[in-house]
Amino acid sequence: MNFEIIFVLLGLVGMLVALILDKMRPGIVLLSLVVMFMVAGIITPKQMVAGFSNRGMITVALLFLVSEGVRQSGALATVVKKLLPDKKTTVAKAQLRILPVVSAFSAFLNNTPVVVIFAPILKNWAKRVGLSCTKFLIPLSYATILGGLCTLIGTSTNLVVHGMMIDKGLEGMKMFDLAFIGIPITIVGLAYILLVSKKLLPAERPDNFEEEEVDTAEETGGHVVEVVLASRFPGLKRRLKDFDFKRRYGAEVKEIRQGGQVITENLGNVRLQEGDTLVLLADEAFTRTWGDSSVFLMMTNGHEIPTRTIPVWKKWTALALLIIMIVGATVGELPVMQERFPEVKLDMFFFASVTAVVMAWLKLFPPKKYTKYISWDILITIACAFAISAAMEESGLAALIADFIKGVSGSLGAWGALALLYLVTLLITELVTNNAAAALAFPLALETAAKFGVDPMPFFIAICVAASAGFATPIGYQTNLIVQGAGNYKFMDFVKIGVPMDIIVMIVSVTLIPLFWPFTAAA
Repeated sequence: MNFEIIFVLLGLVGMLVALILDKMRPGIVLLSLVVMFMVAGIITPKQMVAGFSNRGMITVALLFLVSEGVRQSGALATVVKKLLPDKKTTVAKAQLRILPVVSAFSAFLNNTPVVVIFAPILKNWAKRVGLSCTKFLIPLSYATILGGLCTLIGTSTNLVVHGMMIDKGLEGMKMFDLAFIGIPITIVGLAYILLVSKKLLPAERPDNFEEEEVDTAEETGGHVVEVVLASRFPGLKRRLKDFDFKRRYGAEVKEIRQGGQVITENLGNVRLQEGDTLVLLADEAFTRTWGDSSVFLMMTNGHEIPTRTIPVWKKWTALALLIIMIVGATVGELPVMQERFPEVKLDMFFFASVTAVVMAWLKLFPPKKYTKYISWDILITIACAFAISAAMEESGLAALIADFIKGVSGSLGAWGALALLYLVTLLITELVTNNAAAALAFPLALETAAKFGVDPMPFFIAICVAASAGFATPIGYQTNLIVQGAGNYKFMDFVKIGVPMDIIVMIVSVTLIPLFWPFTAAA
């Protein structure tokens, strides 16, 4: 191995360790690594910034705004409330009504707002009809992940891989290409959830704060509120006592749920992390002020956060714009449309741009605050992923690992390599994050396909699935983190139901992908 291979390999190992330790945000970790590669001369400044102008990355940013417009219109909340039965029912019957709809929405919207909207509604409904919310919140997260596998825009990871393909001069994926594998996986995954939820998911765990305190607070006009800390919360990485939460927000922290642990003592010494759930004693002023803030992802305990009255026309307009965007991008990919409008590429980037701007004009989201609805850390992570991919290729590391994968695959050939690449991508996803997994796996997929002399498409599809299918740990996917605190789940709750799900999805994927995308000789 030459110096460049060793340097890039050590850099990637350091990146993975830094991401696992969670000392810094993923975006700054990847950016630091990319700068090191540039300083070492492994990539050029042009290669370093290329990802920031990639259409896939910018499309992700636009879709954040589209998702926010739909969220603030109240359309999703209206739909889910109509789905939930008023009378007592069983867990399986309720899941059968809710989860397929959740998957359908998450196929076209960012998963996080779908979970943020549905989780408090489901939690309050479950309490009202006498069911455990723990039987619904992990399934809610899993359903959004499964739905995201079905379309190009279902999750940012799909768009990352799509953008990298275009960057390499390949055609990229169409809107519903992933549906061939995503829909079967979703059907099998939802069936698994329906069958095992009752046994593998825990019964609801009671809150640890004193009921007397809750009763006293309610007598004085207060109530219990659960909030999930978002990436924009200003006190991340700081101890609670140093941040002075009560002075800033006028609410008292009574309990912190962090990493599967419920903390009720020595709260002042706890360092706050993104995804932590804080149980607060607060008044109505708190919910009015912060109920629609990007600082918190709101959850409640007992009643829904009061929201402003939303005009009906906004709900229908938001849904109409979403449908137009999806249909437009799908039809725009047809050969007849490409021939009709050769100078304009009528793809998802085009229609997402138009939809986001129209939503801003109609004030479906506050146009003066549009920057707060974009997760900049995710965008920086995605942009840096392109530079990391370039470094792995330029140094020769990707080719070296591809040789190793080919050797390990042995008599299984390209199919064995596909399964091995899927497994490696999945492990990185479970330990770190989905976009970082895609960044590392893409050049390996490209080089592995070249070693076997086959079309790389089946390997790209495998990356899309494996990088998103993080079911076994709460850190594998952001929606898992959100529901962990809301449902008071422990780490092992995800392991018990998530590991079999990982195995099932992997088996379905590596079996079906070569059927839809055969290992044909590369052109």
